[in-house]
Amino acid sequence: MTKSKRVLWSSEIDFDAWRDDYKKTYPDATEDEIDEMISDQNYDDLVVERGILGINLPEPIIVIADLGLWDGRRTGYKEIPGNIAKCLDVRVSSSYESTWYLDERNDLVCDDIHHDGTNHYLYRTWKKTATPQQRANFVSKIMTGETITRRDITRLTERLGDAICAAHGWDAVKYNMGKSKMVRQNTPAQSPETEKEIRMA
Repeated sequence: MTKSKRVLWSSEIDFDAWRDDYKKTYPDATEDEIDEMISDQNYDDLVVERGILGINLPEPIIVIADLGLWDGRRTGYKEIPGNIAKCLDVRVSSSYESTWYLDERNDLVCDDIHHDGTNHYLYRTWKKTATPQQRANFVSKIMTGETITRRDITRLTERLGDAICAAHGWDAVKYNMGKSKMVRQNTPAQSPETEKEIRMA
């Protein structure tokens, strides 16, 4: 694992890396049976990761999307209840491969490969100081395809990586992921009724 990228979970499975161990443990199993067991283990790992990341936030999470569609790239967004585990949604698309990881900025992101291209998702949580009008203006910029700068993002939202590192016992500073104030844990999550679908410009 590199210092600039920590994978939380991926649907892409390196079967060759696991097959020998499973053959030793299950010598009578067929190749298909072993591959099925490896796939089941990978899904179990997703369940475990969601359990680790069941962290409630005081504000909803906004997903900023760079969508690779058949007719070009578009921007979009989705607002989901304030619980980090809800970011790891394998139903995000009918994809070939989805990988969630912390990038060099300690942001939670997802690369989602599908038949038309690749979608990139950035997961942030609203700052409590962001007013309703500021949030609406930010979403409007996304929907109209205006350029969203890093300053725009950090002014109104907080990254999730600090809380994720804390939940895993990782040292964010050691992995060159910086350090910032993070939202408090164990506050009520947002109601599921606040969830909105990704809308494309």
